[in-house]
Amino acid sequence: MQNLGQTAGEACPFEFNFNPDTFKPGDTVSYRVPELGDFPFVGTILAVFDDYVEISPNDPKEPDKRMRGSRESRPVVPGSEAL
Repeated sequence: MQNLGQTAGEACPFEFNFNPDTFKPGDTVSYRVPELGDFPFVGTILAVFDDYVEISPNDPKEPDKRMRGSRESRPVVPGSEAL
């Protein structure tokens, strides 16, 4: 991902894992919440299961928050979990 910073050509400060087959705890992922459109959110995978992942939104106001997301390249988190 390029051109996201103040300087032209500056790379994105995050390294995302977009491969659900290699997801592991600690990976940074771009997830989406359908109720909020296709806006990208950044989270950290806390746990990986066969058909879903648990993601932390890294919110300092809710440090223990865990959200269940689909296991796909950009996990989908239901609004009921994210909002």
